[in-house]
Amino acid sequence: MSDVKLNCSFCAKPADAVEKLIAGPGVYICNECVGLCNDVLGIERQQAPDEPATPLPVWEESMTDEQILDVLPRIAAVGVQTEVSLQRLVTILRERRVTWARIGSALQITRQSAWERFSGEE
Repeated sequence: MSDVKLNCSFCAKPADAVEKLIAGPGVYICNECVGLCNDVLGIERQQAPDEPATPLPVWEESMTDEQILDVLPRIAAVGVQTEVSLQRLVTILRERRVTWARIGSALQITRQSAWERFSGEE
């Protein structure tokens, strides 16, 4: 697990490319994304209550092919990071004798699918 590089779950930047990476339950957010969230919330607070909320931009549509290719491995790294976090939490639950049925239910998958994905057995 120690060789997994941590990335922001929102922008996918690696931990060494941002000032601060804040950990949550299975997710991480960098100081830059927190700042962006604060900006969005500030704009929404300034709007009149009857105004519709500012729609979130679909930033992917404005990205060049090179930008998308650049972000792909970072997004994949976030996926790996999430999978490691899921495995760790499922391991804790199994150590506490929580059934595969309850774990599967929480993940909205079958007991069998949960076992196949997380048990480490074949």
